Amino acid sequence: MKLKTKSVILGFAAASLLATAATAQQRVLKYNADYDPIPLKAMEELIADFEAANPDIDVQLTNFDHEGYKTAIRNFLTADAPDLANWYAGNRMAPFVNAGQFMDVSDVWEDNGLKDSLGSALASMTIDGKQWGIPYTYYQWGIYYNRDAYEAAGVELPGDDGVSWDQFVENCEKFKAAGIDCLTTGTKALWPGAGIFDYMNLRTNGYEFHMDLTAGKVEWTDDRVKATFAEWAKIQPYITANHAAIDWQDAAALLVQGKAAHYVMGNFAVGVFKQGGMTDENLGFMVFPEITAGIPRAEEAPTDTIHIPAGASNVDDAKKFLAFLASAEAQTKWNAAQGQLPINKNANVNEDDPFLVAGFEMLSTAEGGIAQFFDRDAPAEMAKVGMEGFQQFMVQPDQLDNILERLEKARQRIYK
Repeated sequence: MKLKTKSVILGFAAASLLATAATAQQRVLKYNADYDPIPLKAMEELIADFEAANPDIDVQLTNFDHEGYKTAIRNFLTADAPDLANWYAGNRMAPFVNAGQFMDVSDVWEDNGLKDSLGSALASMTIDGKQWGIPYTYYQWGIYYNRDAYEAAGVELPGDDGVSWDQFVENCEKFKAAGIDCLTTGTKALWPGAGIFDYMNLRTNGYEFHMDLTAGKVEWTDDRVKATFAEWAKIQPYITANHAAIDWQDAAALLVQGKAAHYVMGNFAVGVFKQGGMTDENLGFMVFPEITAGIPRAEEAPTDTIHIPAGASNVDDAKKFLAFLASAEAQTKWNAAQGQLPINKNANVNEDDPFLVAGFEMLSTAEGGIAQFFDRDAPAEMAKVGMEGFQQFMVQPDQLDNILERLEKARQRIYK
């Protein structure tokens, strides 16, 4: 009995040593993120999939709240860098790239054919000809419209390709004659007006100009900026008059009730429209019309990204994780849990949701690039001044020169 007991003890000891050895062989991959509960659960499931395929890697996720993360990332990139970190595309990642705090991951893009499969987000992930992270989700902006309002005003519904800009402006007069706001928005919180500006500028001047403007490289008094507002002025009289006094949900109610025909808004608003009683039968979606002929079509789609900090310890495994997250399978699974859109053009979306299907097609074919929204693409102080200017323009279009001069003074001060 004593020999048998000793054998069992030795067996336990050997198993313990083997377990310790196995643990020691695992490489740790430290990942800092800022997920809400639902996306956090989805990412934990993806991490489990990755670890199952790579049993020698232990992904250790540290999750922060959104606001806390904005401060935390500036600290940990400098002092105690993880191997992976969440952030955003476009001009929002530029300060970290320019400061040498994000790693060039162009090789991940090249080795995995991502310039093709993630092509719609390539421009927003590229600085100085190099790629600095992996985009894994976005959601579209565009024009949502009420089909019943079209019928009430006797206006022909948009075709599969939407409508031309001239036709859109002409239709606005018809809606006005029927007592319907052609375009609604609620700018009490300022940001919805920025969505309109972004599209006006992207369609008038194109993606590169828009990015240069939000990066402080273009004067706000530039004739090309004035050209954007000249186009905006064509529809300004047809925008809900009291927009500065209402929130975006109040404007959504106007669309639901048929008191407004169109709303430039993000796809997150679909749930609000449907809660108000709209269905797939009377709620439509279309691409914002082309304004300047020949400019490659760019879209507004705030994009979430993952990066490798320059101070990362486990770069090889971090690149493995980025390649995994860029795959069609991983992006399909994560976005299915969110009701958002995968960036990989080979991923699948919920075919029962016509707005996700339309958004996926629109963004996957956006050859001009993906903008991140004005308050992501511009520094916070410039974003606030800019959005105040957009709101004022929609109320007082005759004050445009004063507005642009004020924005230009702000640009000179903020981008020093």
